[in-house]
Amino acid sequence: MLLKVLKDGGAAAGAHFVRPPWERMCRLHALLQEGKYPNCAGMGRELEVSAKTIQRDLNFMRDRLELPIAYEPSKFGYYYTQPVDSLPSLDMSEGELVSLLIAQKALHQHHGTAYEGPLRSACAKISEAMKGRVSVDINDLASRVFFKPESSSEVQPAVFETVGLAVRESRELSFLYRKLGGEADERRRIRPYHLGCVNNQWYVFGWDVARKEMRTFALPRLRRPEVLEKRFERPQDFSIEAFLSDSLGVFSSQGEVHVVKIRFTAWAAQLVRERAWHSSQKQRELPGGEVELELRLSSLLEVERWILSFGVHARALQPAKLVRNLRERIASMAVMYSSEHAASFPQNL
Repeated sequence: MLLKVLKDGGAAAGAHFVRPPWERMCRLHALLQEGKYPNCAGMGRELEVSAKTIQRDLNFMRDRLELPIAYEPSKFGYYYTQPVDSLPSLDMSEGELVSLLIAQKALHQHHGTAYEGPLRSACAKISEAMKGRVSVDINDLASRVFFKPESSSEVQPAVFETVGLAVRESRELSFLYRKLGGEADERRRIRPYHLGCVNNQWYVFGWDVARKEMRTFALPRLRRPEVLEKRFERPQDFSIEAFLSDSLGVFSSQGEVHVVKIRFTAWAAQLVRERAWHSSQKQRELPGGEVELELRLSSLLEVERWILSFGVHARALQPAKLVRNLRERIASMAVMYSSEHAASFPQNL
């Protein structure tokens, strides 16, 4: 599938996701086992690498792992000439082992959802490939590391599958959508370029046919999707990393890029230093342990919410538009929490 899972925050949006060779081989092995006749061009598109890379993977599996792989011209793909139960053991790095652990923890987070089955299957295949090379007890290691799942919006399996099909087959997608603050559903038609998960929320990124520009849609707010017959060619120069490079999350604008400066108190500065928030960030140490953070963003919506989350420990310095928006937002909140305004709300008995 033409999917990438983006990690938390805008910083990860600028990072290039590269699948390790063993992960590609696990996928090739699964397709060969199922008699799907994978080929280099098709697998290159699915795994987002070159056809030559897939050819090298297949050659390694055949020549070094001694797997019975042959090419069938009539099927335009490869197959196993005899049954293969599992991949031979592959050397795993410590980082790859940790990646497996994280995937295993993801099973707990998505228990009971539409993603549990595919995640469990992927973990089982990776674990099978590691036999004989790992001396640590993975289950014991997993019991010592804890991942607290974040809140997430549920996506209906039928919606996820329909959108995924449209992305995979490069076909236009029609659906009903109610944007935040909207009073009614709107019929939208897009050319879906990419499906991704940002901050534990699934989005589809695509070209809005009517509005003639790129738009981002949250899957939980998407209803009655329909894959249309009309196909499209995704622009070769499209990159989800480039599209989100000026975004703190998923909100991006093709217009002006704002230079955002925020001053944090000493208490908040420690938290700010501990994480990479965005690929453009610059930090300047200030007297008293305070820090000034500079970001280059095309949208101010997400950074406004982020600043407010620090309360009195963060103050926006620029641009003027952001400072004005925050001043108005805080004034509205002060009115909402005033005793006069609170009196208009029903009191719990």
